[in-house]
Amino acid sequence: MLQQLNGHSSSSHDQSRVSLREDIQEFLSGEAPLHQLDDLTKVNPVTLETVLRCLQARYMVDTFYTNAGCTLVALNPFKPVPGLYSPEMMREYHAASQPQKLKPHIFTVGEQTYRNVKSLIEPVNQSIVVSGESGAGKTWTSRCLMKFYAVVATSPTSWENHKIAERIEQRILNSNPVMEAFGNACTLRNDNSSRFGKFIQLQLNRAQQMTGAAVQTYLLEKTRVACQASSERNFHIFYQICKGASEEERVQWHLPKGSTFSWLPNPERTLEEDCFEVTREAMLHLGIDTCTQNNIFKVLAGLLHLGNVQFADSEDEAQPCQLTEEAKCEGRGNRRVGWALARNYNIGG
Repeated sequence: MLQQLNGHSSSSHDQSRVSLREDIQEFLSGEAPLHQLDDLTKVNPVTLETVLRCLQARYMVDTFYTNAGCTLVALNPFKPVPGLYSPEMMREYHAASQPQKLKPHIFTVGEQTYRNVKSLIEPVNQSIVVSGESGAGKTWTSRCLMKFYAVVATSPTSWENHKIAERIEQRILNSNPVMEAFGNACTLRNDNSSRFGKFIQLQLNRAQQMTGAAVQTYLLEKTRVACQASSERNFHIFYQICKGASEEERVQWHLPKGSTFSWLPNPERTLEEDCFEVTREAMLHLGIDTCTQNNIFKVLAGLLHLGNVQFADSEDEAQPCQLTEEAKCEGRGNRRVGWALARNYNIGG
């Protein structure tokens, strides 16, 4: 007697598995090369193996975007791809009568969303969700979308409008290095991993010209400031101020060359994101003046010194913790940092 499994015999179950395996092999060995399948809805049968084999085949020929119906699948090339995000490519997708018939690209999604807004009599919000695991390319994709809209949604009709459009574009693009400096860090899987979520809102007028933008952040990994996993780093901004500060600023912020901080692991690693001047210039474009910037960097320097403070073990947990003798000696030398913060932010008596 055949064993029954969920109302079906084990024999029929085995037959269906054999049939599925044959279908998979027939599809994978078909005449059409897998890298030519630009939409995963064309995969038949749809299994984890067939989908991954198609994506692998496209990746091997430097094709990193693939449609999956109305969803776009992006693979991180982990290398520069010349021309893939150039202004010429943006204009090609923006000017195409049917951009969805061009090769799959993030600009297809951006252009379709933009046209959805333009085609409606009453403006209706459009949303693009960028999701994926660490290192998948979410930050880069968001940059590309913002650059695309900064280009296609700033069509000036006069010199005055042109200058306004330029300022908006510059501010939108300069929000990226600031957010990444203060919210991104080097992790085991990604040198520029976003440790927070963000909702970016681009605002258009009835002529579909960009008039402004707003960014909301959430779930910032604040614990990283005081605790970093082995082989990982703190937020980029701490390394930027230590590596990029001038001699005068080092004296002012008590950050002498060669100083070590327990909250600054792996300082010998040099990343592209360690450029302090890029962050400062971006902050200026966003309206954060030099004086305010200096106060911000003083606070950051103070946090680094605070991380070096060591407390002695206490037998009575109900009593205040006492500093170790080493911390007391270092505290006398750095007390000026604490008072400087108190004066600048009126947090002292």
